[in-house]
Amino acid sequence: MAAPSGGSLARRAVAASSAVRRMDGVLLVAVAALTVIGTMLVWSSTRTWAPGSTGLVKKHILNVAIGIALTSAAVMVNHRSLRTYAVLVYGMSLLGLFLVLTPLGATVNGAHSWIMLGGGFAFQPSEFAKLGLVLMLAMLLAQPSRGTDRPRGLDVGISLVVAGFTMGLVMLQPDLGTTMVLGVITAGAIVIAGVRKRWVFGLALAVVCGGVAVWLLDVLEPYQIARFTAFLNPASDPRGVGYNSTQSLIAIGSGGVFGKGLFEGGQTTGRFVPEQHTDFIFTVAGEEFGFLGSVTVVVLIGVILLRGMRIARQCDDRFGTLVAGVIVCWLAFQSFVNIGMTIGIMPITGLPLPFVSYGGTATFANMIAIGLLQAIYIREQPF
Repeated sequence: MAAPSGGSLARRAVAASSAVRRMDGVLLVAVAALTVIGTMLVWSSTRTWAPGSTGLVKKHILNVAIGIALTSAAVMVNHRSLRTYAVLVYGMSLLGLFLVLTPLGATVNGAHSWIMLGGGFAFQPSEFAKLGLVLMLAMLLAQPSRGTDRPRGLDVGISLVVAGFTMGLVMLQPDLGTTMVLGVITAGAIVIAGVRKRWVFGLALAVVCGGVAVWLLDVLEPYQIARFTAFLNPASDPRGVGYNSTQSLIAIGSGGVFGKGLFEGGQTTGRFVPEQHTDFIFTVAGEEFGFLGSVTVVVLIGVILLRGMRIARQCDDRFGTLVAGVIVCWLAFQSFVNIGMTIGIMPITGLPLPFVSYGGTATFANMIAIGLLQAIYIREQPF
């Protein structure tokens, strides 16, 4: 195969430069700010693990760098042509979920959700399953019925089967938090697609019935049931199942208005809050940056969601609208659950805070999602 000519490379460079200039600057700054804050919080929450410990924050920075590269690659993709590859992306995400159920899979924190890659690195296929499901549902629901602006009933039915298959594989791990996110992705896609109200009501009824069935049939693991019990009454066992919630509230409350300062949080330094660099990283923000710092994190997340909604609303392409809108639903729900569980208004589900928590696969998936939002924004702007 012949090497690209100098003229071809020059055109690609010009196209890349043009894409950068046309990106949503507000969205870019908000994501960058959250990422910087997250890196500081990961550093603070892991530096006492060992004398002079910087290994985890270095790995986090590497993950962020890879995530930025993936964002850049996603920005260059024409979202309209991406529709053609939705089935392939979805199929690859399912392959990853199947591999987890083989001897290649590994159990971490009670969930058999990981594939160990060696060298301290691991891969969580369920994070990419979110992206695969977003693209697949957008492809299925983007084509309206003849003479209407609603998707066909057949396409809605197929979408529910596709989503149910993905959620079923994730529940086998079992990963309740990710299953909930996948459920919100599905519901968001159906609502944004403008399906008839009977589909929405039917889906809501199915969710309620499914939740009752899961509880009555003992599908949940004992530790998952304990988390819901602790949510309903954390004071019943403050040293057991309610320990995480209790320590989380203590850490956030001790920060006051202005916080104790970076690296100065007693709860963080003493590692009283479990998983404080991942699922409970918001407690580090609350203790060390205080109420104002916590609000800053929430506001930055809000900016990302609002810019994503704006991109979805302004997009003239139904596929692009669905992709952007469902990504907003995904990030909004996951952020709400993560922050909510640290302040006691949501049960503990093991979901990281987007762009802030330590993580490899989650960081990559979130960054690709932002790249897709930017790609839609760029191609919907007049030259």
